[in-house]
This record gives sequence, structure tokens and C-alpha cells, in this order.
Amino acid sequence: MTRKRITIVVAAVILLTLPSVRTAVSRQAQSADSNNPPKPSQNQTLKVDVDLVMVNATVTDPQNRYVTGLEKEHFQIWEDKLEQEIAYFSSEDAAISIGVIFDISGSMKDKISTARDAAVTFLKTGNPEDEYFLVEFANRPELAEDFTTDVKRLQNRLIFAPAKGMTAMYDSVYLGLEKLKEGSNPKKALLLITDGEDNRSRYTFSNVKEFVKEQDVQIYSIGIVENWNSQLGSGHSGRAMIEELSDLTGGGGVFPDLGFGL
Repeated sequence: MTRKRITIVVAAVILLTLPSVRTAVSRQAQSADSNNPPKPSQNQTLKVDVDLVMVNATVTDPQNRYVTGLEKEHFQIWEDKLEQEIAYFSSEDAAISIGVIFDISGSMKDKISTARDAAVTFLKTGNPEDEYFLVEFANRPELAEDFTTDVKRLQNRLIFAPAKGMTAMYDSVYLGLEKLKEGSNPKKALLLITDGEDNRSRYTFSNVKEFVKEQDVQIYSIGIVENWNSQLGSGHSGRAMIEELSDLTGGGGVFPDLGFGL
């Protein structure tokens, strides 16, 4: 996944203060004229504060795909109906803190290799400065790998993950959101890789929704779907819940058909 952080520095001049400054100068001049004889004119300097405000932006299309190739002229900044000058513009691949939430419950037994491939493919697309942690879940979530920039540690851990048990998905998302608070990068996201509805968590879907609203985190999901035999097939509540979490945070979800691969 290619991520571009666009940094826009806006020169915001506080225009509302200028009339009062001019008035003060004018009154001072009138007072001087009435009390003192005319003097040779002197250069006067009027100082005005100019604030530079940094604005970070990530641009996506309606399918939540990142838009690249944007330049300064593609942006406008407005404040109180006044257009602000963009003084500086840059586009860069920003480092991100990511939690991979990986389903190893029993229903993943025949799909675990596809799920691993999806996770490994994602990890290969990252910025070298990205940091990751891994949460695996079945009957309960477990922090399998703490924050690291070494993606091989996560890949090696995924290779040996057996698929068994029930599905505590909500608890796992909750744990991931808590863990992301320790991330060192300003931008944070979760990647949820799963195949089924929750059937084990202590937290409810409503609990997770309320908690995620308090976090500045995007949730992305990969649903490992078999339309002919899957809780995440079209029309089932599991898929709808995952999509709702992703949409709520400005993330996105993909639900590839296993018959055609990822």
C-alpha cells in the first residue's frame, strides 16, 4: 500500500488586527501634530505577525485508494471564507504505526495459507520506517509480536500459527486500538484479516464502535471469503459489521473470492 502524506504550510495573516493598528497609528500622529511642531518625516515600521500553519492531508478516491501525483495547484485552503496562501507544499511517503489483527480461529483452517499470503503481501509494501505489531486471535486475542520495524519477525510468526478455536474478533480489535496508543508515528491504522463473525468476545460491537470513535485510527480489513460457505458472504452480518468499522474510521475493506485469489 502506497501512502503519501501531503504537507501544506499555510501563511495565515491575521487581517482583523490591521484596522486597529492603523487607527492607533493615526491617533498617535494626530496627537503629535497638536502638541508638537512639525518635524522631518521619519521612516516607520509596522510589524504584523504571520502564522505558518502546517496541514497534513491524505487523499483517497471513492474506492479508498490513495491518490498520488498531486501538486500545490490542486489544493485550496479557506478560513472564515478567506482563501489562504499556500507557502510551502511537499508530498512524502509517511511512516505509519500499524497493528495487524490476524484470525487464527478454527474456521480459518482451510484458508490460513491465503490469509498469510495476504498479510505478507501487505507487509512487503510498507515504508522501511513503518512499525508493526501482530495480534493473533481465536478464543482470545494475544499480542504475538510487539512493535517492530522488522517485518520478517511478523512473517516468521505467521508461518507457525495453527488455526483452531472460536473467534474473539471484537476483543482483538479493542486490544489493537489500545496497543496503537504506544505507536511512535502520528498516523496509525489497523489491518484486520478474518473470515467470520465474532462468537467469543466479552466486548460487544457497540463497545468497539464507541471506542473507535475516540481514536484517531483507520481500520482496514481483508475478508477471506468463500461465498458458498462463509459467514462473511454477501448479506451476512459479519461482513456488514467489518465494513461499518472500516467506514466509520475512514478505512476500507476488500472481500476477495477465494476461487480467484487475492
